[in-house]
Amino acid sequence: MKKLSLLILLVLSPILSFAKAPDCHNWPMSMAEAWMQNTKIVDIPSIDESKTKIKLLALGKKKQGLYTQIYHFVFYDRKGNSYEVITKNEASDDECSMSDVDSYLISKSHIH
Repeated sequence: MKKLSLLILLVLSPILSFAKAPDCHNWPMSMAEAWMQNTKIVDIPSIDESKTKIKLLALGKKKQGLYTQIYHFVFYDRKGNSYEVITKNEASDDECSMSDVDSYLISKSHIH
């Protein structure tokens, strides 16, 4: 069910992108890193945050001051391996961490 709602939000992203919300990429980025650590995908200390690519894919206003945010992150470790993660979370005008962050690993590549 989570994948279906994520797909619907991605399809509607051109419509939803007109909403304005504060820049809250730090919360889902930190939670995605913790999720990758906990699921043994990659250790947080091996991630080179200076190379992380961040893109807000969709922003939907739910009610006054509350937004659903969908981010696409590409993390790189110090060996050059990459990890693409999509996140979904709720944020408000005042608080970035209005909900848990759902994280989905969509791609990883390893350089040998």
